[in-house]
Amino acid sequence: MVNRLIAPNKPNPVKNSSYECGEVPTGSSWVQLNSRFYVIALIFLLFDVEMVFVFPWATVFGSHELIAQDERWGWLSLIEMFVFMSILILGLVYVWVKGDLQWIKNKVVAPTVQVNIPASMYNRINEMTYAVTPFSEEQKTENTPVKEASATTVVRKPMFKPKLTKP
Repeated sequence: MVNRLIAPNKPNPVKNSSYECGEVPTGSSWVQLNSRFYVIALIFLLFDVEMVFVFPWATVFGSHELIAQDERWGWLSLIEMFVFMSILILGLVYVWVKGDLQWIKNKVVAPTVQVNIPASMYNRINEMTYAVTPFSEEQKTENTPVKEASATTVVRKPMFKPKLTKP
């Protein structure tokens, strides 16, 4: 509440625009991004946060005064780090085996669906081709009223109407 009272409120188009790492945003914000960007970012954060826990551990494990008071501290911190690192390595192996570390995946997985339609019917539909006949003035139907062009009216050209025919 105090911030709303004290802070200056001077909106402008630059402040109201979205910010993308210093670049001017272009295009629609509804662009679909590949989920691999997020997976790689999460894996990076996982191993980046790991360092937050490794440095204090190294400080405690390297402290000769603390270990000299009770040698169980050294063994406890060593076992604790082995457990922590094994969980992280297990996660890395899981991501590696799953194939999320590959930027370009070689194997395309096609979805399968259980349907009662035989595959021969799909093949027959895929083999069918359609030809589009060009529109001409002779193809006008008899029901279409023809208006005479006057000086004030604009004559519209006939619109393209495709006619799908089997060859």
